[in-house]
Amino acid sequence: MTGEPRPKSFRQAVLPVGFLVVVILYGLVLRPLFLDQSAMPLELVFVVAAAFAVAHLRLLGHAWTDIQASIVHRMGRGVPGFFILFAIGMLIGSWMVSGTIPMLVYWGIRVIDPQWLYLLAFLVPVVFSSLTGTSWGSAGTVGVVIMGIAISVGGDVAITAGAVIGGAYFGDKLSPLSDTTNMAALGADVDLFDHVRSMLWTTIPSALFAAGVYTVVGLVDPPGGSGSTAESAAFLEALQRTFTFHPVLLLPPAVVLVGSVRRMPTIPVLGTAILLAGALGLLFQPFALSSVFESLVTGFTVDMAPWAGAVPEGVRALVERGGLYSMREAVFVAFLVFFFIGAIDRIDAMPIVVGRVFRFARGRAATVLSALGSSAVTNALTSNQYATSFIVGDAFQERFDDLAIPRKVLSRSIEDYGTMIEPVVPWHPTALFMVATLGVPVAAYWPWELLTLANLVVAPVLAITGIGCFYGSRKDA
Repeated sequence: MTGEPRPKSFRQAVLPVGFLVVVILYGLVLRPLFLDQSAMPLELVFVVAAAFAVAHLRLLGHAWTDIQASIVHRMGRGVPGFFILFAIGMLIGSWMVSGTIPMLVYWGIRVIDPQWLYLLAFLVPVVFSSLTGTSWGSAGTVGVVIMGIAISVGGDVAITAGAVIGGAYFGDKLSPLSDTTNMAALGADVDLFDHVRSMLWTTIPSALFAAGVYTVVGLVDPPGGSGSTAESAAFLEALQRTFTFHPVLLLPPAVVLVGSVRRMPTIPVLGTAILLAGALGLLFQPFALSSVFESLVTGFTVDMAPWAGAVPEGVRALVERGGLYSMREAVFVAFLVFFFIGAIDRIDAMPIVVGRVFRFARGRAATVLSALGSSAVTNALTSNQYATSFIVGDAFQERFDDLAIPRKVLSRSIEDYGTMIEPVVPWHPTALFMVATLGVPVAAYWPWELLTLANLVVAPVLAITGIGCFYGSRKDA
């Protein structure tokens, strides 16, 4: 019907990408901010964009079977992410019914001085994510515990969530165990540890700034206030009524930590932790087997513990979460994003658009700034840092070589404005995951995700000044 596909061109590539930008601007920016209307659902944004992309490709002569094959290929690359989403949901549910998270919250409340809460909310995920290489896993485990502590002591949940996410992304960016760290190095064709050392120039100053602000905020305006001691006591007493605490309940987090440090496959490690937590829930808690199953699928509820009596709302907010279904929105939106990207992969839309838009860059600083900008745009539009690493890496490698800018600056740029923006882009699967896991909307936590905000300033400053950019060095220096 449409004949042979036409040769790929910038005009072909820019239409579906531009259409997505227009729909995002209208549906997610203009409607809520200027038209006083509700924002378009993310699902609808990508359904409309995907429909336009498919129609565009059909008019260009691409057969549906070929478009479908491209979509399926992209989906296949995203399946491991879906597995992790499902596993994290079940992990949280199992750690609730086992009493693991409530126990950690209980002792955290007893030990942590509230004035240091925000700093610790940043530093604890820094350590955990650096050891494990996972931002999602850090936020979904120690992050949930810290949020529970914040709720119980009257802390600001937006500040706490921003600190948790920033700490989780520190390790996701710097850890050699992180998939995005490895992908950025691979995309720019540089040594992994050269890439990590290059990122220290932007990440460490940003982390020091974030830690300093969290310290000051905690000291000047500590969590709690009048009555917070009584509320904390009621919170702790309700947790003790609901769960039985025992040191053995630390085994599930230990399994995750050891498995991650030893670089064991993620899904088997999480699966083992889920099964172990479920067994501990039966051995140490008075829950029925049906309650354990329900926690894994739909999440834990205090109704499963009638012996606990009336519990404070803060306890409900802490424990009533998790389960396979808790991740359904994040999975569904990610599925639609991959559908759209898979379709436009057929005409190499993103590499073509990125290459054309940033071809103006001539000097070293302009080139690094262009790599930063293209990383942000590509990840925001594709919601996929893997794709961003290879698209931007491929688009800029030759230009960096010609200007004697080491490629480790390119790989760093891919993460500075690619990986780091994920939690503050509302439609990104990472932001959806953080909202579902921590229970705080993006609009509330993003001003306090200080690691990302500082990084967005530090990276271009270094590009302009040349500090830490090794200009004039060999490409593999």
